[in-house]
Amino acid sequence: MKPKSQIVNLPVYQPGKPIEEVKRELGLEQVIKLASNENPYGSSPAVLEAITKELAHVSLYPDGSAVELTGVLAKHLGVERNNIIFGCGSDEIIALITRAFFLPGDETIMADQTFSVYKSNADIEGAVTIEVPLQDGTHDLSSMLAEINDKTKVIWVCNPNNPTGTIVSEQELVAFMDRVPAHVMVVVDEAYYEFVTDAAYPQTVSMLDRYPNLVILRTFSKIYGLASLRIGYGIARPEVIDLINRVREPFNTSRFGQVAATAALLDQPFVQECANQNASERDYLQNEFARLGLPFFTSQGNFILVDLDMPSKDAFQSLLKQGIIVRPGFQVYPTYIRVSVGKPEQNRAFVTALENTLAEKATTSH
Repeated sequence: MKPKSQIVNLPVYQPGKPIEEVKRELGLEQVIKLASNENPYGSSPAVLEAITKELAHVSLYPDGSAVELTGVLAKHLGVERNNIIFGCGSDEIIALITRAFFLPGDETIMADQTFSVYKSNADIEGAVTIEVPLQDGTHDLSSMLAEINDKTKVIWVCNPNNPTGTIVSEQELVAFMDRVPAHVMVVVDEAYYEFVTDAAYPQTVSMLDRYPNLVILRTFSKIYGLASLRIGYGIARPEVIDLINRVREPFNTSRFGQVAATAALLDQPFVQECANQNASERDYLQNEFARLGLPFFTSQGNFILVDLDMPSKDAFQSLLKQGIIVRPGFQVYPTYIRVSVGKPEQNRAFVTALENTLAEKATTSH
């Protein structure tokens, strides 16, 4: 059996360690997972109600066009139904874009430390990835512009960027879009859109009229708390959505995902409450890092990338023994860990464990 040559050395995505596995391995009763940027407050109570009702239809295929959800989302966003496509998480929309547009040898531009799924999907299609170094943890749009040529098909801008949590402002994005040639698609991944508190953040939906080559990605996995149901969406001009739709599998989102997302969308007070809690606890963690003298990137997401000045895998293991799961292993930032913003009591437990880890490091380095 001979696979595509480009997939042979492709790294397999490593998700965060499951709580149950850590409890079993280390014999711990209490484990706090701050590794996968999930919503610690779960989902709206209306979601559980919607899923429970939907159990009666478990034997039926889902609506391949997600008609009801599309209508509710279109109204929420102020767009037309044909501006929207749904996927099994926004990850699937990334895969569909690469499937629809990349031929072997095409080029794609992204940051050197960003969401890994852009590169892995480009690799699968045989596209060439141009990685542009972040500047102070932020996308360097002018250097990305300089890399555009006739072979460039897609530019990826993760905003806020995962894992640094930094943003590109509306002013910067507009100046960038004005200079990107019409034949190059710009995908702005806004998975953490609802957590942003900075007024300079772009409102991209209203930019679609001006830029036919703009595609926006968002998800129900983060603030809406539906990570296990795998449902995300893309927003773009109808002609772009039509092309992406041609490579989409017919039943790519489940009945449960669709009804849960509809219920979640309709409970905006819950979303706002989660956003407020996140902003307050994000401030708490950033203040604690400052107090401990730890460099970090000021974040607009529900996570923070912080420098512990030690190999991240060592920090990960030390915290793991104390029942805290974080995310290590960022190529460009080998001494940093990414910590998701949890509930107040989870964040305080993390800070205590972090102080133990730093004290341990201080004694071993002397």
